[in-house]
Amino acid sequence: MSVQLWTYILVGITFALYIGIAIWSRAGSTKEFYVAGGGVSPLANGMATAADWMSAASFISMAGIISFAGYDGAVYLMGWTGGYVLLALLLAPYLRKFGKFTVPDFIGERYYSKTARIVAVICALIVSFTYVAGQMRGVGIVFSRFLEVDINTGVIIGMVIVLFYAVLGGMKGITYTQVAQYCVLIFAFMVPAIFISIQMTGNPIPQLGMGGTISDGTYLLDKLDGLSTELGFAEYTNGSKSLIDVFAITFALMVGTAGLPHVIVRFFTVKRVKDARKSAGLALLFIAILYTTAPAVAVFARTNLIETVSGKEYAAMPEWFKNWETTGLIGHEDKNGDGLIQYVANAEINELTVDRDIMVLANPEIANLPAWVIALVAAGGLAAALSTAAGLLLVISSSVSHDLIKNVFNPDLSEKGELWTARISAVGAVCIAGYFGINPPGFVAAVVALAFGLAAASFFPAIILGIFYKKMNSKGAITGMIVGISLMLFYMLKFKFGIFDGGKEAVGGLKGSWWFGISPEGFGTIAMVVNFLVALAVNKFTEEPPEDVQEIVENIRIPSGAGEAVSH
Repeated sequence: MSVQLWTYILVGITFALYIGIAIWSRAGSTKEFYVAGGGVSPLANGMATAADWMSAASFISMAGIISFAGYDGAVYLMGWTGGYVLLALLLAPYLRKFGKFTVPDFIGERYYSKTARIVAVICALIVSFTYVAGQMRGVGIVFSRFLEVDINTGVIIGMVIVLFYAVLGGMKGITYTQVAQYCVLIFAFMVPAIFISIQMTGNPIPQLGMGGTISDGTYLLDKLDGLSTELGFAEYTNGSKSLIDVFAITFALMVGTAGLPHVIVRFFTVKRVKDARKSAGLALLFIAILYTTAPAVAVFARTNLIETVSGKEYAAMPEWFKNWETTGLIGHEDKNGDGLIQYVANAEINELTVDRDIMVLANPEIANLPAWVIALVAAGGLAAALSTAAGLLLVISSSVSHDLIKNVFNPDLSEKGELWTARISAVGAVCIAGYFGINPPGFVAAVVALAFGLAAASFFPAIILGIFYKKMNSKGAITGMIVGISLMLFYMLKFKFGIFDGGKEAVGGLKGSWWFGISPEGFGTIAMVVNFLVALAVNKFTEEPPEDVQEIVENIRIPSGAGEAVSH
């Protein structure tokens, strides 16, 4: 059977499974819509959290970034996995004990202020829409290649599927759909990695195969270093980023993970405080399976790409090259007219352009694996993108319906009215997400990394101070969040998109003028520190929070791990 037929079969089966789960688990109350009724088991929640967090950026883009950046790409591995340790230890149990539905809900109640709630909603919407743009772009890329439709049509198909199970099932439907999506995406990521590891090194464990030897006795990484330097690229195993930028990006991704609203809300879906901690640990284990394999996939893909393409005749390129060329994600321009593909670091004579987002998806085709394996990767990529998109859309809809309309503008809204408002908000959110997918502001992982910076700059200080500093007041938290996210947005627009510099790309003339030598992906660290300093300074010169609020903060820190957490 052809790759396309296998893709229709596997994607059709997985989509039918997701829709069936959504119908089976449809939400009948706001508690089921927002937090799945608060009765999800730690194992199911751990798998759902892993799927929620391992987005198109993890599945499609991360290995692609590492395959081109080499050692420098390790910041994504360190930051995103380290963030989960931070989340499990510092935030998850305490937020579960507080017992609110959403992050803006926690901030609104903890800081006893409608203004704080509104600022938190705005921050949640900015973070979520930045993040969801990357997911919809990932959906479009998978559909455009494997179902042979254009990217825009692919985005629209993805929108319809997400809309169905997010609007019908809410968090309850999304949770059990994400359990299925985790199984699909991890199987789809591991199978080709194992195949290629055996093919290249004879070792079935990709993590060991990456450091193993190939048929002529050369170490695979040594061979890749040699191939890279021959073409004028830096050695794959050497980094070029400055130490301060590596630290800043890693830290921004860590604290951004711990401040992401669509991840935090997952810990409100379990019964007890100890279950929140347990599910965070299980999620880390499930995530580690993919994250320890990604560097190996990157090495295999980069080696195979160079050996297949560089210096070879364009006319003799295998079918996969032509297939991806039609999507516009890989391209060749014969500058010297010799009919060969010159793939070199020198931009003036380089003839090959490769979108980093295709490396994981094209890898099985480059390695000439069976058609069903290639189709499986397509199903996995869609599972990764759709699972995270659904979680983000729920955050957006609950921020609008629960935090804005119910708690600010219309406190008398009935439960049925709130449920309908949440569903209508989800429809609006999907439409906006689709627009971002059709008009994406960059490749998937770059957009997602910026979302982590925005979460670090806005939510992390407010949540940490809200849990561990009982004298933190609303004025300090509100000012800190506004200053932090404004600073991050300014830096991102200036140095990533050149908004304030006549549209110049950061890669071009602006890189040398980065503040402190820190890239936009790492600037969330600086914006977060500024948020902390501003919040504490304002807090020092304004009145203390009320006694009852300080008592609540004392109470959520008492380690009564086994006790039932009350939901309001």
